Amino acid sequence: MNTNALHTADLITDIRGSVGCITLNRAKALNALSLDMVRGLTAVLRAWKDDASIKAVAIRGSNKAGVFGSFCAGGDIRFFHQAALAGNPTLEDFFTEEYALNYLIHHFPKPYIAFMDGIVMGGGMGISQGASHRLVTEQTKMAMPETGIGLFPDVGGGYFLSRCPGRTGEWLALTGDVIDGATAVVLGLADHLVDAARLPEAWEALATLNWSSSDPLSAWAAMFSGASHADSVGARDQIDQYFALDSVQAIVQALEADSSEWAQYTAATLRKRSPLMLHVVLEQVRRARSLALADDLRMERDMVRHCFFTQHLGRSGASSETVEGIRALAVDKDHTPRWTPASIEEVTVEMVAPFFASPWPASAHPLRELN
Repeated sequence: MNTNALHTADLITDIRGSVGCITLNRAKALNALSLDMVRGLTAVLRAWKDDASIKAVAIRGSNKAGVFGSFCAGGDIRFFHQAALAGNPTLEDFFTEEYALNYLIHHFPKPYIAFMDGIVMGGGMGISQGASHRLVTEQTKMAMPETGIGLFPDVGGGYFLSRCPGRTGEWLALTGDVIDGATAVVLGLADHLVDAARLPEAWEALATLNWSSSDPLSAWAAMFSGASHADSVGARDQIDQYFALDSVQAIVQALEADSSEWAQYTAATLRKRSPLMLHVVLEQVRRARSLALADDLRMERDMVRHCFFTQHLGRSGASSETVEGIRALAVDKDHTPRWTPASIEEVTVEMVAPFFASPWPASAHPLRELN
């Protein structure tokens, strides 16, 4: 393929100096990833990986007014909904290819610089957490909000959230709470805090770097980075105390017994999420702590199959927790999902455990080639 200029409606790539530059260009959908975008990203990264003239890759999002302002809001959940209802097999392709792309980025042999401005959620985290240089701004709104749509933090979420300090990974995974750029740096989900007004200058400066010097990106990052405040996670002690408890039920009960504003807000948030998926997600994060990335992605690929085809609960398509959650948030927009079971207390071990049983033998797993 001609990697000098891959232009589609939703993905623009070009080469500036020695840097391959990618712009997500689906602003009306907050740059939500389609299958075509996943395939385009995969193709260009594979080509640039083996192109000696390309020394680094940079990726950014666009908004309706131009570039930057919004990175990526995640996967295209409207497509998930439509495909699940129609029995469209490309739904399976999407997750297999997206997770393989996430793995490629984590193991990319050249610097990969993610300009994580504005919304960075779900699939947007998948294409940025593996970056060697993760830039956030004062406008960054970062989250893994999947429990709100009856899903789980995928795209390697188990891997990178479980490696956040203390129990902040459990907190982010279960609540889906949004954090700012400074907090992302403190929690190890970003490397550099940059003034949003300087992003265009930082982007343009990449084209002029001298790659014959030993480490041109260190000086570049230092030029544009500011200090983040280490005290920005205000409830850190409470997070570590409550989200270390053995079960979702224990976490919520302890939060509800704490009269502080933060605890009451957090308990109320959890009560709105899918009770079933809260239990699944707590298990996911704790399993993922001891997994390599490839094994985590294989586990998540198993889990996402069960989300849309929950055979052990006799649910699929419109009756699945995930399709119902997307319906309530993004399709009908009534924001009243009919979760099944309806309460945290009703979820049993027998409902949760099968999410972690692979539907495939190891030799036939869709991500068997990840190592």
